[in-house]
Amino acid sequence: MLEVQGLTVAYGQHQALTGATVRVGKGEIVVILGANGAGKSSLLKAVSGISEGRVGGSVTLDGIDLAGKPPHRIVEEGIALVPEGRGVFPDLSVEENLTLGSYARRARDEEAASLENVYGLFPKLRERRRQVVRTMSGGEQQMVAIGRAMMSNPQILTLDEPSLGLSPLLCKDLFQSLKKVRATGIGILLVEQNAKQSLAIADRGYLLENGRIVHEAPAAALIRDPAVQKAYLGGGGKSAPAMPRPTAAPTPVPEAARRPAPAGPSPAEIAAQAVARVAAPPRPGPAAPPPPPPRAPEPPRPAAPPPPPRPVAAPVATRPAPGGIDIGALVSKAATTSRAGLNGRGTGRTPTPPPAPRITPAPDLPRSAPSLPPTPMPDLAATGDRLKSILAEIEEAAARARAYRPPGSRS
Repeated sequence: MLEVQGLTVAYGQHQALTGATVRVGKGEIVVILGANGAGKSSLLKAVSGISEGRVGGSVTLDGIDLAGKPPHRIVEEGIALVPEGRGVFPDLSVEENLTLGSYARRARDEEAASLENVYGLFPKLRERRRQVVRTMSGGEQQMVAIGRAMMSNPQILTLDEPSLGLSPLLCKDLFQSLKKVRATGIGILLVEQNAKQSLAIADRGYLLENGRIVHEAPAAALIRDPAVQKAYLGGGGKSAPAMPRPTAAPTPVPEAARRPAPAGPSPAEIAAQAVARVAAPPRPGPAAPPPPPPRAPEPPRPAAPPPPPRPVAAPVATRPAPGGIDIGALVSKAATTSRAGLNGRGTGRTPTPPPAPRITPAPDLPRSAPSLPPTPMPDLAATGDRLKSILAEIEEAAARARAYRPPGSRS
């Protein structure tokens, strides 16, 4: 049996635990309830010999005083701790983590039996004994941590917040596993904030507030305690019904302070008038004006007179060449024809487009006017023959110009 008497823990000037007294029997689950900072983890660390503060009081297991002993000696005596956050070796396999738990001298001879016992309690660990622990879920890693502590063949198993970070379904499986551990005869000292599920499997419980044990009772009694329900289970005890408050008599308002009634009809009268207007038949409106008479069709507009012909500039008089041929007129005629008919081919320059013709709007003809005869297409063959003759004249004029020699020049 584990007995803790007057246990104190201090971190500098801060007193984390004062005079705590706890006992755990064989095959018994004892739960410690308390708020954050109440000293629950400090109690478990002091029992396991790993507290960083100053520890006082006595811790005995089956009459053996464990106060002041190193942690490995406390494990050899039969107390194993499952710390908060699991504390497993993430890069090792499940079986390697469990085997490390049997390092204590008292567990070496029974390593194989302890391993089979752990696999019997947690069948999933047998299936994944070769799996690396860091690839497992939080609930499975918690099973590894509990199994590793059990491999030390303990008499008392202490657990610090084992359900922290687990889903509700995994929490339920975890507490069912703790019941199986208790059935093997191991005593369990459990620190847990999930008061409802922990009290459901516990035999006794302690309430820890501000570093002091304030209450101890069987778990069934703690569940029915109104103070525990209010503080840890989300409920509260029955309270006396609230007394009705006396109703004070209304204070009379002085005549001078009363607000005068507004002039005009009341809201009820305004509503009645609106309803009457809606129910009344619509008033006849003014007669619509007669439609305008149809407009007479406009007479057709006379056609605009054609623009007068542009004056043609007189040709510039040039000196006729010998033989009666005007070279300047031929060159001017060839250049004009080449730009208009040949579209500037062979000149190396972009042709100048001719001015856009003026479009005269057609007169509005009546619908009964006869249609005009179609305009015949021009004869393009005659135009091609004309271009050929012009080119022949240009070539002939150029040959004559090259053969021309002014009078008196040397041949």
